Amino acid sequence: MGPVEQVLTVARMRSAEEALIASGTSVDQLMQVAGRGAAEWVWRIAGHHLVTVLCGPGNNGGDGYVIAEALRERGGRVKVIAACEPKTDAAKNARALFGGKIFGPEAEAHGDVLVDCLFGSGLVRPLSADHLALLQRLAAAHHRIIAVDLPSGIESDGGTALNRGLPRNLLTVALGAWKQAHFLMPASADMGELRLVGIGCAAMDGAPGVIGRPALTAPAADAHKYRRGLLAVIGGAMPGAAQLACVAAQGAGAGYVRLLAEAGGAAPDLVADHRRPAEALGDERIGAVLVGPGLGRSDHARVRLEAALASGHPLVLDADALVLLKRGEVGGKAVLTPHEGELAVLERTFAISGEGSKLDRALALARASGAVVIAKGPDNVVAAPDGRAAFAHRASAWLSTAGTGDVLAGIAASRLATGVEPFAAACQGVWLHGEAARLAGPAFSAAALAGKVGAAYAAAL
Repeated sequence: MGPVEQVLTVARMRSAEEALIASGTSVDQLMQVAGRGAAEWVWRIAGHHLVTVLCGPGNNGGDGYVIAEALRERGGRVKVIAACEPKTDAAKNARALFGGKIFGPEAEAHGDVLVDCLFGSGLVRPLSADHLALLQRLAAAHHRIIAVDLPSGIESDGGTALNRGLPRNLLTVALGAWKQAHFLMPASADMGELRLVGIGCAAMDGAPGVIGRPALTAPAADAHKYRRGLLAVIGGAMPGAAQLACVAAQGAGAGYVRLLAEAGGAAPDLVADHRRPAEALGDERIGAVLVGPGLGRSDHARVRLEAALASGHPLVLDADALVLLKRGEVGGKAVLTPHEGELAVLERTFAISGEGSKLDRALALARASGAVVIAKGPDNVVAAPDGRAAFAHRASAWLSTAGTGDVLAGIAASRLATGVEPFAAACQGVWLHGEAARLAGPAFSAAALAGKVGAAYAAAL
């Protein structure tokens, strides 16, 4: 069994380690498990090439000595540079067990891989000028960098860089559990690939999780379009955005997608309903309603939004609907999908401070609104009013193009229409969106992304 996929703050990680120690596992044993697990990933990349391990004064430095010894035992070519003397007992013991020579910070080193074990997740202040210069000098002298636990100079809970000019990593190996910085911008942008080495931490109540591949199913043998879920998408001033969301929704599980448009045609396999939304939404078979993509911000758009809010159906509110929304109008079975600008607007609407990490802000909005929140962007966080939360692994940077948010809204709304509860629908939507982007390859349009949603769904069957 692999490690529990949870995301821990520094305080929670410390509690998890203390629980392991209280159960009879020593700090030295934990360090051996973590360091040797990380060494496996270093070996896969470096093999017999030159490796430099930079060790700091704390237990992250101790992990570095364990890594170095594990590589040396396998015949690896490893050089250890100690930025300073170890200060914890476990780090001192790990250094004593290293069978090679240890060099001081003034030593020259070059090679294929630099392993950064200078500081880990406990860092709360910037690196000193000497430590930053040492890290930068060694990074420039190596082809690739692997960070252990977190890259040095990163604040774990908020995902901020405490120094400018920190190096970019090929790989970051998390120890024990994921930390919030592994998923939050700007820190995660320079972490490279992410891998997790477990040390036996138990699941902690209330800790956020990681959005993984959902376990989706094919329709039942006796399924029909209504039983699979009817999604109503309210169009507006810019009909293309709503139609784009409809195309995405068709690939994400709903059996029937109906576009509530004032005029104009639609794709042959998309039903257009030109009645007023207040009338069209009276259909009790509707499983969910999406409103916002291409809605506009006029008084007329506001009327269409009010019809959705009054319908009693589960809702996904996106784009213009988020800007038009008023305090107290939404809650229950609803999903909000704000990007950074829309998140700031909603924080003003619901009188929220907007302080803290992206997770803090998403949770605050979820509690204030009563709705599930997908705080989207290059880092996606899903939060529910009851305190549940989940982080997404980084998706393709090619998603930074117009219309991809409409696609995400359509996917999430489709999952909601099938009867999935809002938090799960939001998480499934985020995963399918990211998988569709992976399948689309580089330089795709929003329409091309929407066309890959069905293949993304197939990947989760």
